[in-house]
Amino acid sequence: MPELPSVRETALAWESLFRCQVTIMRRLQQLPEFKELSMREYDVLFNLKRAPRCGLRLGDLNESLLLSQPSLSRMIDRLVARGLVVRQQDPSDHRAILITLTEAGAEVQRRIGRAHVRHINEVLGGALDAEQLEQLRALTTALSESVAAEQD
Repeated sequence: MPELPSVRETALAWESLFRCQVTIMRRLQQLPEFKELSMREYDVLFNLKRAPRCGLRLGDLNESLLLSQPSLSRMIDRLVARGLVVRQQDPSDHRAILITLTEAGAEVQRRIGRAHVRHINEVLGGALDAEQLEQLRALTTALSESVAAEQD
């Protein structure tokens, strides 16, 4: 059985992961594709693109984001005003509202997404080889699954 890490080892690993994310996110935020939409707005469109055809309730969408529900609600208002998303009644529960992408929102998400993926490849692919990327994915997946299991 592997030895459990010390509190210091865990803290150092967390700090390294967090600093890495901050460094990469700062670089990505400066890219041309995020002049049209902020990264947070793009993240909303990305999550809606992955949702079932009927859309997502605000609370369900919020589970995938690092925003407060009031902040997300204001952002949805702005995205509705820009014609990128719509609010509609949930056909299975008429008291609930679903957020869905419009055709224009789906087109913006695809266009920005293609550029974003190319830039992610430049940043990560330039730093890590294929085997290291697979190790990174395996480690972050295991960590996410462990934390999610603790919450259930």
